[in-house]
Amino acid sequence: MANRESKAMEDFTYDKYELTDETITVEGKTLYRIRALRDFGDVKAGDIGGYVESTNNLDNKQGKSWIYENAMVYGNARVYAHAKVYGNAKIYGNARIWCVAKVYGNAKIYGNAVINGKAEIFENAEISDSARIYGCAKIHGSATVSKSACITNGDIY
Repeated sequence: MANRESKAMEDFTYDKYELTDETITVEGKTLYRIRALRDFGDVKAGDIGGYVESTNNLDNKQGKSWIYENAMVYGNARVYAHAKVYGNAKIYGNARIWCVAKVYGNAKIYGNAVINGKAEIFENAEISDSARIYGCAKIHGSATVSKSACITNGDIY
């Protein structure tokens, strides 16, 4: 029991990642590549991830959320819980990606969009405005979901 409590406390105490000196500029914003400081999920200490504007974009204490490869998260956008962002995906504005959602390929999530549950957004799909994607929905191809649309399941492309 003590080991389990100790491990749980460690998850809340030590940062998961740090910002490196490697930067890119996107829309006038400086984004920093991230590097894992400890093992969690499929990420190992030392692994290099994608780009964030600040540590506010990716939860730095708990969960297994991670930004991989050349994916970018910036503005007031946030990735947390166990969500994954891969490839060349871009998350920005006030978008929220959480639970075990996955965003990858060249997908773009922006505005006040929310992606959660087991939802997957990929290929060239765009989710914007106040759209909500939940459940096991898959949005892909060149699909665009916007305004106040709410999709809880299904395969849209």
